[in-house]
Amino acid sequence: MKEQIHPAWYPDAVVTCACGNTWTTGATVKEIRTDICSRCHPFYTGEQRIVDTEGQVDRFMKRLQVLTDRRAELEKREAAKTPANLPVNQLGIEKRYVNLLAEHNITTAGELIAKLEQGDEAVLEIPGIGRKVLSDLKRALRARGYELPKADEPAQQ
Repeated sequence: MKEQIHPAWYPDAVVTCACGNTWTTGATVKEIRTDICSRCHPFYTGEQRIVDTEGQVDRFMKRLQVLTDRRAELEKREAAKTPANLPVNQLGIEKRYVNLLAEHNITTAGELIAKLEQGDEAVLEIPGIGRKVLSDLKRALRARGYELPKADEPAQQ
């Protein structure tokens, strides 16, 4: 064995845990500090405890809260984006078409979508409404986030 290359050995090194438990052992340092020992470890105690030495749990909880807040805000925005009672005149179509729809008891986006679920022909039966206006109505509804039935697949009644 070479001289002067090995660390000093302390047969009476003191180990101190964060819970207050201490004991002596042999080590290459005089004093050892630890966060967990056999007296406070969850495996031995059966107690569930989070050991957070560097704030990792706090950082994770903050990120989780930010994610939850973002999801809630997105859901809130989506819900506000597509109310069924949105007046048809807020869809950005010409006033005469709003009046034509109102004459046929279609004053909200929900009523318009219900009519569209009967098929495109149900909307085209309204005098003064043509394919161009129908496509403009659908485009405006989709821009607001509404789900519309496919043109070739009317909803089942």
